[in-house]
Amino acid sequence: MTVIDIPAEPDLDRMSRERGARLRAAMTDQGVDALVLLGNTAVSYATGVSWPLGDSGLAHADRPVAVVVADDPWPHLFMPFREGTPGEPSLPADHVHPPVYPEYDEGVRSFAAVLAELLPEGARVAADELTGAMRRADKALFPGGPPGDASMVLAVAKLIKTPDELACIRTALRITERAMAGIEGSLAPGMRQIDLSAGFVRQAYEHGAQANVLDPIWQVMPNSRAEGVWTTHGDLALPLLTTERELAAGDVLWTDVSITYAGYCSDFGRTWIVGRDPNPRQRAQFRKWWDIHSAVKDVLRAGATASDLTRAAIAANGGTKPWLPHFYLAHGMGVDPAEMPFVGTDLGEEFDEQLVLEAGMVLVLEPVVWEDGTGGYRSEEVLVIEEEGFTALTDYSYAPYGD
Repeated sequence: MTVIDIPAEPDLDRMSRERGARLRAAMTDQGVDALVLLGNTAVSYATGVSWPLGDSGLAHADRPVAVVVADDPWPHLFMPFREGTPGEPSLPADHVHPPVYPEYDEGVRSFAAVLAELLPEGARVAADELTGAMRRADKALFPGGPPGDASMVLAVAKLIKTPDELACIRTALRITERAMAGIEGSLAPGMRQIDLSAGFVRQAYEHGAQANVLDPIWQVMPNSRAEGVWTTHGDLALPLLTTERELAAGDVLWTDVSITYAGYCSDFGRTWIVGRDPNPRQRAQFRKWWDIHSAVKDVLRAGATASDLTRAAIAANGGTKPWLPHFYLAHGMGVDPAEMPFVGTDLGEEFDEQLVLEAGMVLVLEPVVWEDGTGGYRSEEVLVIEEEGFTALTDYSYAPYGD
């Protein structure tokens, strides 16, 4: 049996080279000569460069762009160059360019001239996003015809994580867990949800986080479905935005936070109770969640299908799905907090049957157990699939419900 050897510290240059090789292999398999990437995480994956997130209102004016050419081992990066940016490997000087402005017609005209020099004639191009100005430019920007979908290339390349990528994810998780331990230790009636957010973000950055990926969730769960927020599917609403609501003794909190380290995300979810220990019904509900969680892990290994996981979860839950209808039983994670593979989505059983898990994939397992009068139970576990079983990257207790 081969177990993935995750290094204590990631080698970012090696990671960038290996990701580049995976990306170019996926391009070759899908008949793509060049990628034009605008999405922040896509650019980070392709170039190895990550950067602190700034004002989202200005993102369109200061967005990075990457161009990957299949026969060039180095990607081209267009962005304001920031010395000393965390997660930044060395790029050749002739592959680092001034920023382009794809939201504007003038910026796209300049970009078209650059692309004409970088790409071979008739190149088959795929893009992950097209701005209005890029669509208006039409053949001036893409003379070989409308670009294909780069997300399909990226999805294949990102599916299997390298050991260095796993080291980045594990580090992001440890940062998150240290910050969450501080918040859990201070949790008390009278605190506001926004106070928890402020404390978490501060502690996460103090421990080495590079960016806060999502507004931290501290959702107070209703006592019954009928008392909860209305939803189109009639089930529980999740997530709900954090507010200035003061927490009360006995409130059941579903938590969900995510930060990045060197461009890689963490994902943390636990159920806490404010100022009290769980009552017997709540402890029994946790044991049911644990049984579901264990049943899925019993079948989790390379070669299993997503359907193997969903069947195990449903059987352990007495024949019904133990996850919310607008979410999933499990999802992948990497430079995005949720990416392929997805398990138990509305894509249906046929999709799950065809999705075969492989060693090196990352899964965030997050079943949900609900019973009116308890507030429910939800936790997230980050797992790496191995040839025989899995390796758990999450290392956090289930307090106050159990060890």
